[in-house]
Amino acid sequence: MKTSPKKSASSSKPAVDDAPSKISLPALTHAHHTRNAGTALQLDWFETVQVNLSATERRTATLGGRRTVKKTYQAAWLVKALQCIDLTTLAGDDTPGRVHRLAAKARRPIRADIVEALGLSDAPPTVGAVCVYPTMVGPAVKALEGSGIPVASVATGFPTGLTPLDQRLAEIRYAVDMGAGEIDIVINRSQVLRQEWTALYDEICAMREACGPAHLKAILGTGDLRTLRSVYKASMVAMMAGSDFIKTSTGKEDVNATLPVSLTMLRALRDYGDLTGEKVGFKPAGGLKTAKDAMNWLILMKEELGREWLEPNLFRIGASSMLADIERQLEHFVTGRYASASHHALA
Repeated sequence: MKTSPKKSASSSKPAVDDAPSKISLPALTHAHHTRNAGTALQLDWFETVQVNLSATERRTATLGGRRTVKKTYQAAWLVKALQCIDLTTLAGDDTPGRVHRLAAKARRPIRADIVEALGLSDAPPTVGAVCVYPTMVGPAVKALEGSGIPVASVATGFPTGLTPLDQRLAEIRYAVDMGAGEIDIVINRSQVLRQEWTALYDEICAMREACGPAHLKAILGTGDLRTLRSVYKASMVAMMAGSDFIKTSTGKEDVNATLPVSLTMLRALRDYGDLTGEKVGFKPAGGLKTAKDAMNWLILMKEELGREWLEPNLFRIGASSMLADIERQLEHFVTGRYASASHHALA
């Protein structure tokens, strides 16, 4: 995958003649990577940090226009994006039947005729994971058996994280016992707002221990943290406590994943890596709905962290409706025609 210089608007139109016989994709890196061992709490790593809001906003505002990916390369990037999706249902009316349909979509996220036209029939792409509530983990594990797709479960009093700690830990253990391979925990945001870093660190350490072999993704709820400095500090504490991923949002806040917040978290992730040698993953979630959103976040990951962070072992996108738009764009690439949005149902 590579970016190309910006061209005129007319050159961006895909055409049938541009469709390749086969899209060349690097070998997929599987979902799990070496665990983040964490460190002792090091306040001096972040207490005096400053984040320039206007510079951060300027940096991210240019992504969509300064970098463009066209035709075959765009199709390859979109396939890569869908491989990084945590296909999610977190509704109050979730049922085993809905989870079963979601799992079927996770196994075959794009139609067979599109897969064939892209030249990917020998290794059809799948999503990165399926994310559900703890009580839906069992049905999800059963529906995904043999697929190699991990089940992620939200836990710890999602979405607020304000239930007693022993209940939050019990919820993690329940989800792991049901077969979840990844746990998306939510932090207590009040601890960040009050700068109670030791309390936050200790709670995440306890959650990490409760996860056992399951990977831990720490949801910061960045829309509630008020400043980018708080986002940076919370990111560092979560990684010190052993989080394998840091994640922007639950999707339930008024403001969810944004590019400035994501850039701040990526800079924290990079700094933590420089200090410890650990590689920690990143997951934006909430409000990402279109193929264009996927491209913007992929470009940000590529520019800030490099090619290695474009694989599902280090990058996930928490989404559901985005997948339908990616499939729609891929159909346009191979046929030259746009289908209506309703033509590509989620599940």
